[in-house]
Amino acid sequence: MTADPVDIVALTRSLVDIDSTTGREGEAGRWLAEYLRGRGYTVTEQRVDDTRINVIATPDRGAELVFSTHFDCVPPFFSSRVEGDRLYGRGSCDAKGILAAMVAAADRLTRDGESGVGLVFVVGEERGSDGARAANKAATTGCRFLVNGEPTDNRLGRATRGILRLKLTASGRAAHSSFPELGESAIDKLIDALIELRAIALPSDPVLGRTHYTVGLISGGVAPNVVSPSAEAEVMFRTIGDAAEVRRALTPLERRVRIDHVLEVPPVRLATVPGFDAAVFPYTTDIPFLSAWGQPLLFGPGSIHVAHTADEFVSIAELEQAADHYVAIAKTLLKSEVGSLKSEV
Repeated sequence: MTADPVDIVALTRSLVDIDSTTGREGEAGRWLAEYLRGRGYTVTEQRVDDTRINVIATPDRGAELVFSTHFDCVPPFFSSRVEGDRLYGRGSCDAKGILAAMVAAADRLTRDGESGVGLVFVVGEERGSDGARAANKAATTGCRFLVNGEPTDNRLGRATRGILRLKLTASGRAAHSSFPELGESAIDKLIDALIELRAIALPSDPVLGRTHYTVGLISGGVAPNVVSPSAEAEVMFRTIGDAAEVRRALTPLERRVRIDHVLEVPPVRLATVPGFDAAVFPYTTDIPFLSAWGQPLLFGPGSIHVAHTADEFVSIAELEQAADHYVAIAKTLLKSEVGSLKSEV
């Protein structure tokens, strides 16, 4: 390791100032790999596709615990600035500030003699977790714990929701709109299906709550004066259990629309450690796709309510506190046995 401790603010700003919106992470990955090498890490650049890499740094003898988060972010890109205690910029909260706090914590742990700490930083979390899926294949034998980072206001996660993304497609028959009886409106069918969806009882859970959904995309038709021959909508369900239960509940809609599977991420029940506030979070993470890296925990600075917003920021004090917390969490975990940490839910 280099003599100087990690400057969390400087590291966060350097990463934020590189546009790594999902699909464009190549430059940020290369920069991060060189930064970690400069601090004495042995780094693997794991190729995910032709332009993007995961950045993995593990001890020669293998990691017992890894800190992991993602360095892609949502568009639009905007660069960093500091105003008072707030560090602004795309990805400052989700999740480049988290990444910087993790590097600082790993640095301190190594200086304290903890030689089994690694880093797994991935691409693609915002669009399907292809980076995490690749990183799972690179897990080192014997890694016991994964501490994943997302904005949790420096609380441990007790559980996270899953997602089920479906496409609803309606088919019709085109006709001149002056003779609608000669056609069959796909848009009308889709609207009827979405109205029927509102009345369908969806699964619920005493901890995670009820399944809810968002109709995120709608498209259809060819022209204002043509009865629409086709229409579709993409619906994102935030699940609390087996996604098959949601699919079964939607069976009545199939008389109006075709339902196609797009993406599924399962909900996760998480372990906690004593001494930290814990909460349930309604979003999804890379954790389901990093199972080979050990028993998972979730923790990070920043609020999900400012992630992805036009004024995304993270508190500098919270970043510094997060590094302290990561050190404390890691030391507790490294003294424990896998399976001794039980989920609270």
